[in-house]
Amino acid sequence: MKHPENIQIIKKSVLIAILFQNVGGNMSFKIRKVEYFYCSVVDQPGEAYKLLSQLEKSGINLLAFTAIPVGPNRTQLTLFPETPEKLVLEAKRSSFALDGPHPALLVQGDDELGALADIHQLLFEANVNVYASNGVTDSKGSFGYLLYVRPEEYERAAAALKV
Repeated sequence: MKHPENIQIIKKSVLIAILFQNVGGNMSFKIRKVEYFYCSVVDQPGEAYKLLSQLEKSGINLLAFTAIPVGPNRTQLTLFPETPEKLVLEAKRSSFALDGPHPALLVQGDDELGALADIHQLLFEANVNVYASNGVTDSKGSFGYLLYVRPEEYERAAAALKV
C-alpha cells in the first residue's frame, strides 16, 4: 500500500508532466522570466500612443502592455519589453522616466480548460503568493498570462514552475 505522502508526490509529478508536455511531447505552453517597467503619463488622449509609437520607431518590441489610472490626472503604463536593455537606453535618450526593472513571469501557450488553475496549484504548493495577474486569450486557442509575485518569492516561483 502506498503512503499518502507518496501519492502527493506522484500527483505533483504527473501534474508537472501534464503541464509541460502534451501527448506528442511538445510543450503546450511555455513560461519565462520577464522584466517590466512602469512609466507615468498625463491622463489624456494620445499619451499612450505617443510613447508606444516612439518605442516602435526605436525597434522596441513589447511582450505585454497595460495601462491603469493612478490618480485624477495620471496613467501608469506597464511595459514588458522583449529586450529590456533597449528600453532603458531609449528612456535615457528620450528623457522619459522608468521605474524598474521588476520581475514577473509570462506564460504563453495553448488555451486549455484548467491551465491557469494548474499553474496556481504549483505556486500554492510552493507557498508562493500571486499578488497580481493579467490574462487574455486570442479566440484561436492560445493565451497569455502575466504573474506578479513578490521579489522575495520570485526565485521560488520560478523553481516551482521549472523556469
